[in-house]
Amino acid sequence: MGSVTFDILTTAGILFVVASGLMIILGVMKLLNFAHGAFLTAGGYAAYLTGAAGISPWFSVPLAGIVGIVFGLLVERTIIRPLYNRPLDAILATWGLGIVISQIFALTFGRGVQFAPSPLSGTIEVLGIEYSAYRLAVSAIAVLLAIALIALLSLTRFGLNARAVIVNENLARGLGIDSTRVRAITFGLGAGLACAAGALITPLLSVDPNMGLPWLVNSFMLVLISGVSFPSLLLASLVLGGTQVLISTFISPILGGMTIVVLAAMILRLNPKGFSRA
Repeated sequence: MGSVTFDILTTAGILFVVASGLMIILGVMKLLNFAHGAFLTAGGYAAYLTGAAGISPWFSVPLAGIVGIVFGLLVERTIIRPLYNRPLDAILATWGLGIVISQIFALTFGRGVQFAPSPLSGTIEVLGIEYSAYRLAVSAIAVLLAIALIALLSLTRFGLNARAVIVNENLARGLGIDSTRVRAITFGLGAGLACAAGALITPLLSVDPNMGLPWLVNSFMLVLISGVSFPSLLLASLVLGGTQVLISTFISPILGGMTIVVLAAMILRLNPKGFSRA
């Protein structure tokens, strides 16, 4: 049972890392980024290419994050910004972008599965239980990421401006806040987080052109029930991710794969505000 507890905690950490980029874009820009899964896949291939080039796997996550930020800023400037006044078209544009990116990866790398080396191998003993060292490291990174994101939105000028845009963008503009700049930085940061998350989780799994799709679906459901709140996202990741682990372990992995979607739908049916107004 002890290993199951660690599975729950580490799965929650992984889910939080994967969903955080989607949440920050949705929270500030009111935009559902359907290219989030493609950005995750890009981070996975960044980890694969880093390992293939003989570079230390520890560099794969920051390199993927930097690439994601640059690419996100480019996408925001060329594709998203002209569609600010047409939110539905902007959402469809991200969906199309995700398809294009996936096809580019398929043409470049083929549809086969690739593997990235892990920065940490083996197990370590915690409370008398031998457990994957890398999964524990990912969980620690998730906690640090949550603290960093909460601090970013609570303690920095950018966070103050972003929260003003979230509450009332027109009023924020009247106060002299450049909401266009806030949106651009937000999309770049969200894309960077997604790519970094893809590089972080790839050593635990594998990467292929459609790697990001199931993660996109789960992230979307987690964000829906979390509202614009990273503490709520942590709670949702723990509750839904923990339930997924329990069902996969004791009942069926197939049913476990559907747990997050089904449970999130039930929570929203009972409480449309989700965990943000539990």
